[in-house]
Amino acid sequence: MAFTTTMLSWSVIEFGGLMKSELQNAKIAIRWATDYLLKATSQPDTIYVQVGDANKDHSCWERPEDMDTVRSVFKVDKNIPGSDVAAETAAALAAAAIVFRKSDPSYSKVLLKRAISVFAFADKYRGTYSAGLKPDVCPFYCSYSGYQDELLWGAAWLQKATKNIKYLNYIKINGQILGAAEYDNTFGWDNKHAGARILLTKAFLVQNVKTLHEYKGHADNFICSVIPGAPFSSTQYTPGGLLFKMADANMQYVTSTSFLLLTYAKYLTSAKTVVHCGGSVYTPGRLRSIAKRQVDYLLGDNPLRMSYMVGYGPKFPRRIHHRGSSLPCVASHPAKIQCHQGFAIMNSQSPNPNFLVGAVVGGPDQHDRFPDERSDYEQSEPATYINSPLVGALAYFAHAYGQL
Repeated sequence: MAFTTTMLSWSVIEFGGLMKSELQNAKIAIRWATDYLLKATSQPDTIYVQVGDANKDHSCWERPEDMDTVRSVFKVDKNIPGSDVAAETAAALAAAAIVFRKSDPSYSKVLLKRAISVFAFADKYRGTYSAGLKPDVCPFYCSYSGYQDELLWGAAWLQKATKNIKYLNYIKINGQILGAAEYDNTFGWDNKHAGARILLTKAFLVQNVKTLHEYKGHADNFICSVIPGAPFSSTQYTPGGLLFKMADANMQYVTSTSFLLLTYAKYLTSAKTVVHCGGSVYTPGRLRSIAKRQVDYLLGDNPLRMSYMVGYGPKFPRRIHHRGSSLPCVASHPAKIQCHQGFAIMNSQSPNPNFLVGAVVGGPDQHDRFPDERSDYEQSEPATYINSPLVGALAYFAHAYGQL
């Protein structure tokens, strides 16, 4: 949830000026999340990170209106640290503080003050939240990449939001330890290294923060790894041209990587520079064309002619892995649907009665196949962290093609 909020905020920071009437909707969505994150961090050195027993909730297929599973609450604190979830929460609050700086300065100040204290907690009490809360958060929401990437990412957002030299110094001293130069090119809710590199490169390229010059090389390395055919390219693409990272919720990597390509292209254009991959040079225009190919594929320009956004285009997923979408609404079925009752519908071939309009699902497999089966959570489950980077990308392309 925090990563969703950070990315939706970043979408607004970079492309909000192009969003026209949708800007207000984006801000409402961000505030909904930050209001919750403020409540979850209202006690010092404590974050309430999960509500509900994940195993019991997953064992039911029922409507949210009918839920009566136990609402256990789990927290991280000095004794059970969670630097990953804490630093991501700090990043979300700091990014949102930038979004609301002009339109609601008092709210922005509240967000920034909380971001500072939450980051201090993340840094002081180090550890991954899923180490201390393993039986409660794993295997569903495990932190696999550790907490170092979130500390770098959180510090990068605080540096951007506060302009305080202490965060710049923190990044200079700790950057290498926190994996600034590590060769990982997967950007999503669990691993933020690539995003941090791009964000810190803006400070160098656009704001001329000379001490961050090395991040241009780190950012170029990431970009080179995703350009098809470039020296050092290491990213797999499907035969139909979709970036493919992993079988589970692959579309999150498509939307987040597309966002980074467009954002980096913006920074490069501003600084009148290019990407260097070995002896090859790639322009901002090339980065934008790669991002456009990904977004076009997602919206239906693919071998199946299938849009992976519910409600968009003539052909889209009809059996998404989503309880509220798949079960009849209360108006048409007032009687309670018990915990296990819904599985009969979940395992059926009937299309979902309620469209979750705009939701983007996990997407096709590495061979461009998509079975559209409700039980297939890897390919058919939507997620907010898939959608949030796409908002910025769509705003850019809608404007670029005269649709806004």
